[in-house]
Amino acid sequence: MPEKTLDIKLARIKADRSCRDFILADAKDADMAFGLSAPGKSPEHHAHEARFRTLDEYRQIIREIVAQGLVDIMLMSASTNEVLTIRERIFDNSHVTPAVRANDATDIWLAGGGLGIYDREPSRPFRTATLDHIMCGKVECTPEERKLGADLGLYSVTFNNDVELDLRTLEAYREFRLEAERKGFRHFLEVFSPNAPGQNAPRDVPRFVNDHIVRTLAGVTSTGRPLFLKIPYYGPEAMEALCRYDSSLVVGILGGSAGTTYDAFHMLWEAKKYGARVALYGRKINNAEDQLTFIKYLRLIADDEILPAEAVRAYHADLEKLGVPPHRPLEDDLQLTQTSHSYSGRGGSTGRDARQLSTDQGPSKPRVTIATWRQPPDDPDFSKMTPLEKARYNIERWKRILG
Repeated sequence: MPEKTLDIKLARIKADRSCRDFILADAKDADMAFGLSAPGKSPEHHAHEARFRTLDEYRQIIREIVAQGLVDIMLMSASTNEVLTIRERIFDNSHVTPAVRANDATDIWLAGGGLGIYDREPSRPFRTATLDHIMCGKVECTPEERKLGADLGLYSVTFNNDVELDLRTLEAYREFRLEAERKGFRHFLEVFSPNAPGQNAPRDVPRFVNDHIVRTLAGVTSTGRPLFLKIPYYGPEAMEALCRYDSSLVVGILGGSAGTTYDAFHMLWEAKKYGARVALYGRKINNAEDQLTFIKYLRLIADDEILPAEAVRAYHADLEKLGVPPHRPLEDDLQLTQTSHSYSGRGGSTGRDARQLSTDQGPSKPRVTIATWRQPPDDPDFSKMTPLEKARYNIERWKRILG
């Protein structure tokens, strides 16, 4: 079996903090969040038509991306992992590492066509998958069978500045860590912005999240620690502060909702500049016009071979060669916009609340893009809305979630 690029890069990064290696993951675990819309819009859909890919089509794209070999990690649901990792063995001769979403707390339960309320309630811990089902596909694994499936999982937490709820989250994470250590299961830790803090909303969300990360891990020894983090990208200052605090932490960013191609490319480039060494993109990849081509340029940016604006132009040129129509004109796709960093598409902004100058530094003349960052509107007062107004609100919210 080929050595996995994830293991090679992690070893080099931990041995040398100045190492430029970068880990890229495709998050194809959306079926544990969105329901029927998880696979993304079908290429045959028409305007205003809610037609989505099938689960079989979603899994076929995973096969193609693994065969391409440019990502280091493929994150899946436990059921997809059973099909592709355990039965089909598509990772046996691949440098790509299979991984599984190991928990699905209530704030990522977004099924229901945008009409559910779970994402508006404070997160509660929950796990559908068991570690044994992830590792071997059944309720109990022998030591030998643990090698059949994935031995890496994503565990996510959301702190809402509420003692009782955050305590339940911490206790559930502790139970998971202990079980994972006993069974030889590795994990990486995802920490979301507060999803429903109510009157306890932190004044400084990036500081709140950073502090909770380091406090959560302060009592965890090396054998139980996550391989790396997956967090919202709040900007250079917050990223530098976390990376500087603990040199043993490998910090990664989550992609959040889909935006322009420049949004995705620039976020990766800037996060790496300020210390990140991992990027996990889900909707940004899944909503791309051509996922394999999109990943090609993510890889080139991650490996310092191309700058974001240049990559957008090259990506559009490739789409034209492939005969694939772009979602937006090139000049529009070169704009930097606000994208959400929560699963639900509500809140979770980068913390940039003013006009932001973004410059691609390189040998050529820098290109400056000006973007206006706005906080999403407050939740409406549903008690004062008519049924028609509520329906319209939920339709518009669902459009935002799907990018």
